[in-house]
Amino acid sequence: MSASRTTFYLDKQNGKVFGVCAGIADYTGIDVLLVRIATVLLTLATGWALIVYFVVACAAPNKPKGLYESADDARFWQGVRTNTKRSTAEVRSKFRDIDRRLADIETMYTSRNTRLADEIDRLR
Repeated sequence: MSASRTTFYLDKQNGKVFGVCAGIADYTGIDVLLVRIATVLLTLATGWALIVYFVVACAAPNKPKGLYESADDARFWQGVRTNTKRSTAEVRSKFRDIDRRLADIETMYTSRNTRLADEIDRLR
């Protein structure tokens, strides 16, 4: 896929006006309603939020269709964007666990364990 999953995109499918708040919600993993409320409050308090909103709406690219295969994939990439080191550590930990389990299976299979050999023969 040519689209980067760590880039901010406008989410016009889930957006109300230009998809900026929905894009921020997708990028950060925060509920879109909270982002919209914060945007309205910032606009009422400062007025600059509305200008920033339109600048982001003009500058940011649209979210490509099919960027994520599943909801789990979207949550994973949100985690990568918010804390890269934690995500890398989680992936390494999962691979270490898989490697350890495969090594245990290999040890069990290649050992002279008569109980395992008998059980395999029974399954045939």
